[in-house]
Amino acid sequence: MYIPAAINLLQVSLSSLTGLFGPPHEADLESLNPHFRQRFATLTPYHDRLHVPGVWSDLPSDCAVDQVMLLHRHGSRGPAGEQSYIEKLVQTLDNATLPPHLPRNLQFLKHGYKYDLVPEALTIIGREQLFDHGVEFTLQYPTLSTDILLSSTVQRVVDSAHYFGLGYGKSTKIMTVDQLHLPVNWILPWDSCPNFKPDIMKVVGEWTKKYIPPITKRLNHLPGVCLSDDDVQGALLACPYDLAARDKSPWCGVFLPHELKGLEYQYDLMMDVLSGHISKGDTGPLLGSVYVNKLIERFTNTTGDAKELYLEFGHDTSILIAMAAMNLNKDKIPLTPDHIRFPRKFRTSDQTPFAARMVWERFSCTKSFEGPQIRLLLNSATYPLTMCQKSLRDRIFGTCSLDEFVKANSYSTSIHFHDKTWNASCVV
Repeated sequence: MYIPAAINLLQVSLSSLTGLFGPPHEADLESLNPHFRQRFATLTPYHDRLHVPGVWSDLPSDCAVDQVMLLHRHGSRGPAGEQSYIEKLVQTLDNATLPPHLPRNLQFLKHGYKYDLVPEALTIIGREQLFDHGVEFTLQYPTLSTDILLSSTVQRVVDSAHYFGLGYGKSTKIMTVDQLHLPVNWILPWDSCPNFKPDIMKVVGEWTKKYIPPITKRLNHLPGVCLSDDDVQGALLACPYDLAARDKSPWCGVFLPHELKGLEYQYDLMMDVLSGHISKGDTGPLLGSVYVNKLIERFTNTTGDAKELYLEFGHDTSILIAMAAMNLNKDKIPLTPDHIRFPRKFRTSDQTPFAARMVWERFSCTKSFEGPQIRLLLNSATYPLTMCQKSLRDRIFGTCSLDEFVKANSYSTSIHFHDKTWNASCVV
């Protein structure tokens, strides 16, 4: 996540047996739910999305992709604003006198827990994710090429573009958005919105008050250890951040499955407030309109100089605001801190894990479709463009025509930088 924020979690009722025997060990947790590593919201290690049932994963054989626009999130990183919680946990454990007998899932504490993650920096796993994606992209689109990798100005994103470029295997140079000298850019549009100050804690704070204290109470049954709510929050965060750096964590097995689901929901709440449809003044969709307009400009070749391939690198927020502008992640009933909402469309574990990749394709066919068509691949799986589908074939392939795509995005095309709508939300 680009904009640092606070951390939190879920209400839980516990039986006396939970306190006696404790939650499953990490190995047991994985056997109970082999996909638990894929459920840490924006802190999730990269994984391909599952294909949507009934939607074909491949285009008809008579179709060919002629233009692609990639927006890639940076790879796995060290903690940002959450760093202080993990550091406080380590300090508490260093000062604690541990009992001689610990439950199996806490025996690792006998050897201490060391925190050595570099805040906000790309991890080795993050570098590997981007390199692999660069290789895969070249294999998927061998006939398309560009020599420019456009990046956010943040170092971990620049590094991500670099490692993608190594895997891409073609001669490229990295350019950052500040070099474009634009009043607003589509990767970091919030930099041009002075009033973009989401009150994350107002919503997420309510969730924390319900979620963290019961977990703290459960863990504090051990003599010699007295964890605060902040310590517990640090332990919860240590689980996905250890995975981001080392692909394993002893902390993951300390928590019950529904407690980890609470962490996922807390981050979904946070990101929905920041970049979705519960953002103050609906600034999420507003800022996302900048990307949508750039997408339409390129696919319709409005300026007459559109290129066949764009490789661009940003943040989870960069992707989520674009999806919000197109209503692709909008829940009919907004997310609330009262309880976990199942199911929900705003699910960042699948939409923006570390190294998320949003690939927009324009393609043409000799007989299957008339005129240029649009398809979205989000983390390697087709994301159906339900807002502009007009035929059974559209629904089968998750696509829509370019003309219908433009019509469906009239919200974005009606907005311009510093117009009345923009200023109402962005100008202080």
